[in-house]
Amino acid sequence: MTDRRGNEPPRKRGTEPGRGNPPRKAQPRRPSATDSARTSPQRPESTRDRLLRKAEEEKRSAARRTASSGDGRAKAARADAGSAAAPRAKAAAAAGRPAAAKKTAGAGRGAAAKKGAAKRPVKKASAKRPPQKRPQARPAKPKVKKAPRMLRLGRPALRLRLTFGVMAFVLSLFAGRLVLLQGVDPNSYAAAATKENARAFILHADRGTIQDRNGVELAVTEDAVAITADPQQTKPVAQQLAAILAPKLPGTTVAGLIKSMSGPGRFAYVARKVSPTTWSAIQAEIKAENVPIDKQNRGKPQEQQAKLLGGLYTEEDPIRSHPNGSIASTLVGITGKDGKGQSGLEYGLNDKLSGQDGKAVYEVDAKGNQIPNANHTVQEPKPGLGVQLTLDTDLQFFAEKRIQQAVQQYRASAGTVVVLDVKTGELLALANYPSFDPNKPTKNASDLSNTALERSFEPGSVQKVVTMAALADAGLINLKTELTVPGSIDVQRRTIKDHWSHGPMKLTVSGIIAKSSNVGTIMLSHRMPIAQFVKYLHNFGFGEPTGLNFPGETNGRLAPGDEWPEITRSNVAFGQGLSVNAVQEAAAVNAVANGGVYEPPKLVRNYINADGSLTPNQTAPSRRVVSEQAAKEVTTMMESVTAKKGTAPMAAIDGYLVAGKTGTAQQVVPGTGKYGAWATSFAGFAPADNPRFVTYVVLHDPVGARGGGFQGGPVFRDVMSYALQKYVVPPTGAAQPNIPLTW
Repeated sequence: MTDRRGNEPPRKRGTEPGRGNPPRKAQPRRPSATDSARTSPQRPESTRDRLLRKAEEEKRSAARRTASSGDGRAKAARADAGSAAAPRAKAAAAAGRPAAAKKTAGAGRGAAAKKGAAKRPVKKASAKRPPQKRPQARPAKPKVKKAPRMLRLGRPALRLRLTFGVMAFVLSLFAGRLVLLQGVDPNSYAAAATKENARAFILHADRGTIQDRNGVELAVTEDAVAITADPQQTKPVAQQLAAILAPKLPGTTVAGLIKSMSGPGRFAYVARKVSPTTWSAIQAEIKAENVPIDKQNRGKPQEQQAKLLGGLYTEEDPIRSHPNGSIASTLVGITGKDGKGQSGLEYGLNDKLSGQDGKAVYEVDAKGNQIPNANHTVQEPKPGLGVQLTLDTDLQFFAEKRIQQAVQQYRASAGTVVVLDVKTGELLALANYPSFDPNKPTKNASDLSNTALERSFEPGSVQKVVTMAALADAGLINLKTELTVPGSIDVQRRTIKDHWSHGPMKLTVSGIIAKSSNVGTIMLSHRMPIAQFVKYLHNFGFGEPTGLNFPGETNGRLAPGDEWPEITRSNVAFGQGLSVNAVQEAAAVNAVANGGVYEPPKLVRNYINADGSLTPNQTAPSRRVVSEQAAKEVTTMMESVTAKKGTAPMAAIDGYLVAGKTGTAQQVVPGTGKYGAWATSFAGFAPADNPRFVTYVVLHDPVGARGGGFQGGPVFRDVMSYALQKYVVPPTGAAQPNIPLTW
């Protein structure tokens, strides 16, 4: 096998006989792994470096083209010389000259190696070797001058991707918000936008009127205004405005008005419940004060002009008015500045009287001014129900005047008159003194008290009517019952006496009532078991509410259970040891006058609807508490009270048969737990043979001599006479019965 020398020309494939491979074109040499190992790694080529490198390459290419044009001519000359020497080489080969052998030595070397021929020394050719077709060496890579290092600002592609991502995120937020606003809950956001640009105005509902049984108005709602101020406008002229307002607005002061008109903000109340007449007078005076100021400002620059009086506004603020002044004021009550009831029926029936306020919503501008022709909504108010009472205003007025005279005459702390219709239980009068005028400011909260329902007291001997009715209904007494009554009686080591000193007396039941004997009543009450007696008391309505639902009404006090000690039953029998309100006691006496049927007292007769129709007030049903016979027997006993030999002849009414009972009872002084005060009273009904009205009179804490007959009797007579005449109740003509009081 022969070695191929590195300086030998490459063999040409296909030049020897028997070889069919076509000559292969010499390939440029590829860089080897060692080449890349010898080169140091370079940083990535920047745009500027690439541009500089291309410019250098273009310069070198231009230089090579210039040089190659001269080399081409030299190569052409060498080619012509080679073509001329070719025939000579062929001739030498034919003559067997060594030149031909040398030329073919390379071609036959492979064949000789296969035949095992020995190596022969090769003689150097004396002739010059022809140029060989060698692959041209790759031009050396020009050294590129490194550009100066520059600050890298970042990669544009990364910046684009980040910018696109941020924009996509922001747009997704807007898209989600739009879906939420328009698709998920558009109504709430629309309402919120409207609320921000709208202003609501309260449309006050008309408060229901309070009338008596005949339609006479006791409390009505009248138009009035609330004066408001914009302090930013009123502050510079607050002193002048206060001087105008103070004399026309009772209860206000100049200092207080200045303070309200000079405060922070844009809104303040100056006065409430101002009548339209008063506001008109205020406007007229403000206008008159502005006339000279306007004249002085003419021709002056804006900054030198004096401030005109202004900045006051009004809004609807209905006022509660009482056309009849103090009549039934403690019963009707009053309302506050907010239009809600504060006492009496105004408070107790506030939900029915108030109605339901409406609302108007208007779009306003940035300054709060209403935008004309803009969208607005109006919810109309619903007026309250009117109330028709059972009271008779004329009788109420007369009763109030009469009890006022008695309170002042006997220097009592308070007084009450109750008038009931026997058949229906309706309250025709519920007069109290002291009273007040609801059209004027009330100084003391105690003046608002309704004594007839809110004050409890021990009724005294009037309670003997109930005791005798229970005994008569149980069959334990009758008009023929006779009893020897001592001057005192001992009950559980306590001595109880009559209000006058006497020895043993032979009295009938009528005599015990006529002379109001405590001892005789106790002796008769012992005939009835305590539990049965307690049951009668509850049936007559004691210890329980009257059903009037009047605010602040007292239920009185009755010992709990029915296992009382004997002393408790004895005291209660003649009107001590229990407490009542005036309406409770009057209703119990009314049950006797009504033939033994208890009629729950009534105060509200009907409710008046907005269209004027009436809705009757539902009340508790009546109930029988004693038999009719028992009621008649007790009535006969009561007739003897107003007879000449009774305890209240001053309560008699000419032409009418009157049944009655006096009461004088000790009262516990509040805060002491001891007896020290008194209450005198009288209860009766007429005509006794066909009762129409029950009247109950109470005087609390009278000074001096005390007695229900001479203190309460005359008031009863006058009020009852007025009622009988007003309702045209004719006299029955019955004569005073001759009832034996003793035996």
